[in-house]
Amino acid sequence: MPLRDHFHSPLADRRHWEGFHGQWPGVIVQDLMRSLPGRYFAEPRVHLGENVEIDVTTFYEEDTPPSSNGHSEDLPDGGATTAVYAPPRPTLAVASDLPNIAAYEIRIFDQRRQCRLVAAVEIVSPANKDRPESRSLFVARCAALLQAGVSVAIVDLVTTRHFNLYAELLTLLGHTDPMMAARPHLVAAACRGVRRDEGWMLETWAEPLAIGRPLPTLPLWLAADFAIALNLEASYERTCADLRIT
Repeated sequence: MPLRDHFHSPLADRRHWEGFHGQWPGVIVQDLMRSLPGRYFAEPRVHLGENVEIDVTTFYEEDTPPSSNGHSEDLPDGGATTAVYAPPRPTLAVASDLPNIAAYEIRIFDQRRQCRLVAAVEIVSPANKDRPESRSLFVARCAALLQAGVSVAIVDLVTTRHFNLYAELLTLLGHTDPMMAARPHLVAAACRGVRRDEGWMLETWAEPLAIGRPLPTLPLWLAADFAIALNLEASYERTCADLRIT
């Protein structure tokens, strides 16, 4: 069945694209779990805009706040507060809208290696393409995954923003894909870094997408010598059927 345009009439008048994009990762996970060997598992991950993951969190649980003068002060129980750092004035303070962090993705883990992340499928949203900062954030996240040895698939069905995030990722990494010379704004691509005799190589499998044409099957690499098929067409059609999208 053909790829639909989820962002323009007539489909956009009958269904919200957020519903489809929220459902599709779960369906992809269901499909992957049927073909993944037992040591691997997949999880959907969807978060929109305001959700920010924090790696380090500090807590203050004492009733008496620390001194602001940078020196320790005795507490009533005989203890002492920790010296507080008084930072200087900022060198820059301006009003700024931080980039909208939106992600529709599937992550595949290897539980034999302490649940190490081995592959990710990134489904592009309009928020990933709406501003230069958003596009830079998206491609930087993909580049960081590749540098960590994680294979990455990018699937872009967004027809309202005419940018090629796969091409921008290659530009960030210092490469171009001759197959993408026309820079189509709809694309599906699988990428991985692999060690060869001559050193590390970047390998990609990219196909332009078009409304009215089926979606491709991409290789999803779980190890240097092992990949499974990411059948985008099958999961796409199942999602459309579940949501009664014709």
